[in-house]
Amino acid sequence: MYIAGLDIGTTGCKCTVFDGDGHLLGKAYRDYPVQRAVGGHEIDISAMMDGVYAVFMEMASRYPDIGGIGVTSFGETFVCVDNTGEPLHPAMLYTDSRGREECLELVQKMGEKKIAEITGLRPHEMYSISKIMWLKRNKPEVLEAAEHIFLMEDYVVFRLTGVAQIDYSLATRTMAFDIRNLCWSSEILRAAGIDEKLLSVPVPTGTIAGKLLTSVAKETGLKPDTQVVSVSHDQVSAAVGAGAFDASVAVDGAGTVECLTPVYDKIPDIDVMYQGYFSVVPYVIPGKYVAYAFSYTGGALIQWCADTLAKEEKRLAKEQGISVNELLEYAYASEEPSGLLVLPHFAGAATPYMDTGSKGAVLGLTAATTVADIYRGCMEGVVYEMYLNMQALRQSGICFDRIHATGGGAQSKEWMQMKADVLDIPITSLKTVDAGTVGSAMLTGIAVGLFKDLNDAAAHMVEKIESYEPRREMHDKYMEIYKRYEKVYQAVRPLV
Repeated sequence: MYIAGLDIGTTGCKCTVFDGDGHLLGKAYRDYPVQRAVGGHEIDISAMMDGVYAVFMEMASRYPDIGGIGVTSFGETFVCVDNTGEPLHPAMLYTDSRGREECLELVQKMGEKKIAEITGLRPHEMYSISKIMWLKRNKPEVLEAAEHIFLMEDYVVFRLTGVAQIDYSLATRTMAFDIRNLCWSSEILRAAGIDEKLLSVPVPTGTIAGKLLTSVAKETGLKPDTQVVSVSHDQVSAAVGAGAFDASVAVDGAGTVECLTPVYDKIPDIDVMYQGYFSVVPYVIPGKYVAYAFSYTGGALIQWCADTLAKEEKRLAKEQGISVNELLEYAYASEEPSGLLVLPHFAGAATPYMDTGSKGAVLGLTAATTVADIYRGCMEGVVYEMYLNMQALRQSGICFDRIHATGGGAQSKEWMQMKADVLDIPITSLKTVDAGTVGSAMLTGIAVGLFKDLNDAAAHMVEKIESYEPRREMHDKYMEIYKRYEKVYQAVRPLV
């Protein structure tokens, strides 16, 4: 029997298949359009489901013995559906600015601290509940016709099985979930004017929803007895796929977005988390929680530098048969920090500021500065921002003494050593780039009986590549520059 992980992203979905021993067999990917306009950011759910069915058909044709599929997705985005499960409107993405006034209204009714105490989230319009309130106010006919409100994970699970259930971690992204009692907050829903009956039933991460509907099995070619599992919010799935199961290990997701995910053995100090806009999320292990500290531009900033500034370097890299990233890393011959100050807010600032109006900056340029210097400075800027977040999290009770790194950035030896040096913590890079699909498949394997527990699943599917130890002399050099870096946001923000 094979197991699969389905990862629903903002612009595309992928299905990855593993054998019974956890070995990767293959994967399929389909993208779908996102509509971005001044009035809002939306996604066509029908197009998303077409992508889901397409990756299923591709994988089923190659691996017909898929016994379980775990579903994980990005958060916040929701859709109202009618009694047949058909969407009543384009889904509003987390980046959609609608819902700001409604969020303020909810805060006025309940208070920011009260909402944070219940949900583990500092109120922000990115979360689902504010946008549902906006929809109710501005398009009341949609809510009147709605039989159900889904986020992406539970919508896909419902379409596959007919069961409406949502795991705890994704339910958290609505800003209407009680993270202590693990249920919908009747107080918040009442203040928002939303009927709880419209929402899916919250279940523990990794809960089986049931077998495929007959119609779905016929259309996709999957076996009718394939089990579908409600896995989690994608960041939780990535933490599982990175083998982080206790407070001694944090995860560095070095992808397009840079995300540091520490694990807590109990709910951390909500006041500290509130100050830095850090989410507190129920984890797969009962009683444990994770937090998200992130920068919108991690790998995205590195890619921007390569695509925008390194035209000639790209040509040379192609001639040499290597990536432009390798060439730029090799071209920076010095062991010393670049000395540049790069504020990586090229898509706004995430934690601990949550300032969408912030802009990026590159400071310290001279006529002698090279593209390789700027590339190195961009790498450093992302890591300094991680260190800034780590310092903000100190008082919350983090106690990790090592980091597991996943994503494309984990394949860069230079970047991994830099992170170890700046953060002053050993970092181990993992083989998998797609930790989310690995985590999804691990939880699916446990649910269908292939693995005994998380440790057994990790022994089969989490593969370490290389460990990087911090170097004291380099940490001290980076800290001299960091003292200036931590002042850059306050200096630049009033100007932009």
